[in-house]
Amino acid sequence: MLQAGIVGLPNVGKSTLFNALTRTRKAESANYPFCTIDPNVGVVQVPDARLEPLRELSKTNKIIPAAIEFVDIAGLVEGASKGEGLGNKFLANIREVDAIVHVVRCFVDEDIIHNMGSIDPIRDIEVINTELILSDISSLESQREKLVKKARGGDKEASENLQLIERLLPHLNETKPAITLNMNEDEHVVLKRLCLLSAKRVLYACNVAEGDLADPSGNEYVAQVEKFAHEHHGAGTCVISAAVEAELIDFDEEEATEYLDSLGVKDSGVSLLIRATYDLLGLASYFTAGVQEVHAWTFHKGMKAPECAGVIHTDFEHGFIKAEVVAYEDLIAAGSVAKARDAGKYRLEGKEYEFKDGDVALFRFNN
Repeated sequence: MLQAGIVGLPNVGKSTLFNALTRTRKAESANYPFCTIDPNVGVVQVPDARLEPLRELSKTNKIIPAAIEFVDIAGLVEGASKGEGLGNKFLANIREVDAIVHVVRCFVDEDIIHNMGSIDPIRDIEVINTELILSDISSLESQREKLVKKARGGDKEASENLQLIERLLPHLNETKPAITLNMNEDEHVVLKRLCLLSAKRVLYACNVAEGDLADPSGNEYVAQVEKFAHEHHGAGTCVISAAVEAELIDFDEEEATEYLDSLGVKDSGVSLLIRATYDLLGLASYFTAGVQEVHAWTFHKGMKAPECAGVIHTDFEHGFIKAEVVAYEDLIAAGSVAKARDAGKYRLEGKEYEFKDGDVALFRFNN
């Protein structure tokens, strides 16, 4: 299962957000730096409004949503790449995840300490980005020393790695993340081998005060983060309120709805964050739907039919014959499987078919 790491400076709401995502109090949340040392890991269901209509159509009571893992990583501080604030340990935790949810403080509260003394989200982002980049520069310089001899000896992979390193180092030295370097497909393959922190996809989560959740457009800090993310990182943003999430953890569904209504919102922001992270990881869902259950299966965007069949069981991939596929919208519009078939909305797809998000599928395979 792919993992998204929750990162940021100390006291920006990371652990509170993690607790909200996992609906637990697994992560300690306190008003001082480094209350999280070892990363907390939680499996989170991906909200999907398509599951309930499929359940009704299939006349089943069982739904199995897709899921991803979130990792609550301790707050980084300036100098982390040189070991400040247990930085080396925390940077190693980030290296293990597949994408980053960067929590940025966009609220003012004098009772909650900011380790840099003031609220400045762009400065905070740049502190984290700089530490990731400095760590990458150190890593690449070390790798380059080892690769030179191998490349001279005719090692093709070492030569490819070395060529990209020589392009990356000047880019990083301009404090630009590795992910923003213009690369071709072959270089993207090489980039993965280099295991760089700043090569990971990023989603910026703007943590706002309770009163800003209904209309975050009036929050100047959110506007700054959105502008920065678009112009400097090509990254997405979302708005959440850790304070609201802390309240919701112990509420049942009815109480939560009433509380959110009182704030003028229908969603706390967490559902949007989970779905955005799912997309950030390059994931999508297809469905199987029958009287036993409706199941959302996770696949990597771009996967073809046999690989998607293998998500359910390796035997499905090895013995793949065809996939019977209908788009979710077409199935719901028809009102039943039989009517969708009569309308010609079901298709038989072969091994080269690239699955799309929302496909409802039935696989034919040899045992």
